[in-house]
Amino acid sequence: MSENKKSVLILCGGGPAPGINSVISTVAKVFLKDGYRVIGLHEGFKSLFNEHPEVKEFDFFHADRIFSRGGSTLIMSRFKPKEEKLNTAIFKDYNVKLLVTIGGDDTASTANRITQYLQKENIYISNIHVPKTIDNDLPLPDRNPTFGFHSAKDEGVRIGNTAYEDARTSQNWFVMSAMGRSAGHLAFGIATSCHFPMMVIPEMFNKTEITLDKVVRLIISSIIKRKLQNINYGVAMVSEGIFHNLSKSEVDKIGINFTYDSHGHPELGNVSKSHILNVLVQNKMKEIGLDIKTRPIELGYELRCCRPIGFDLTLCTLLGIGVKKLFDEGKTGCLVSANSRGEILPLYLTDLQDENGKIQPRLVDVDSEFAHLCFQNLHFIEARDYDTAKQYVSDPSEYDFKKILIER
Repeated sequence: MSENKKSVLILCGGGPAPGINSVISTVAKVFLKDGYRVIGLHEGFKSLFNEHPEVKEFDFFHADRIFSRGGSTLIMSRFKPKEEKLNTAIFKDYNVKLLVTIGGDDTASTANRITQYLQKENIYISNIHVPKTIDNDLPLPDRNPTFGFHSAKDEGVRIGNTAYEDARTSQNWFVMSAMGRSAGHLAFGIATSCHFPMMVIPEMFNKTEITLDKVVRLIISSIIKRKLQNINYGVAMVSEGIFHNLSKSEVDKIGINFTYDSHGHPELGNVSKSHILNVLVQNKMKEIGLDIKTRPIELGYELRCCRPIGFDLTLCTLLGIGVKKLFDEGKTGCLVSANSRGEILPLYLTDLQDENGKIQPRLVDVDSEFAHLCFQNLHFIEARDYDTAKQYVSDPSEYDFKKILIER
């Protein structure tokens, strides 16, 4: 390169989350202000193992323009290097002093390995990671949210409120599914905010195995309860994490030949979870003689690239400025985090990993008072409804919310 100014290299891994552009914009602005070149790398780590990587050099005007936009100005990739040869030239050519990665824990650990490899090649750079996930399942200090979660939830609430209004207007039911591989934070937040009469998240099954039949009976429990109250509409929210926690025999019952990822999880992005559940609910209602219309709604890719709300714009700004703060302090190999007082702290993967080196997902605390109060606001069959519910089902106890969740 003609210029030998110090530079910062930014790349994004995994899937989109609202606020990525806000982080990129902030990082670019604070480093440009300090005289650095800011280079963005398209296609994440894939470009680092490519002889001809596609790069984007930032100026203030581009950084300023993308700040509040959804999506990512840098093309993202889930590429994980294996035996490919790292292109070290880009670090030399651009005189890179800092690698900023935005993504999940896999992205962070890959960045650490690349930095260590570069040291063996006598190339010394720092690396700082900005963690993101709309699932909110990274165990950050103070139970602080991951950036993107609140924006995705806000968009989900907007869609959820519209769906609920349609249900009321049309006097029917919707079976809705929301993203969340390991944890039900999105489904819980959307359902609670929209006053849905039923939500089903994997954390609810802490005393019993998750089965499709139990999920279906929970939904029908709410439908019957509302019929007893002369309410003939509603929305039942189910977290996609239900499917990730099913046994293989339960997955096989669906009758769909799933593809599986490298961790052995069914690749649920290829199918509509709400459609599967809706068909199962309709089949069960036909079996017991309930004539009620239900329709599926999938909340997935609709949420990932929405515009970030004010909460995430503030959080992402803080994290972007925090990258510069940690770099100036000589920190490397860490994640940037902010505590409840807005103080920037370095967080290392070892701070989050268990004794086996795994990062356990942060789950919805179903034993908290908040969760208990939200569950109490749901509509479902309980013991006092048994006599009146017999007009719809012969054994109402099979649809008792609390009994279903303690079945063995």
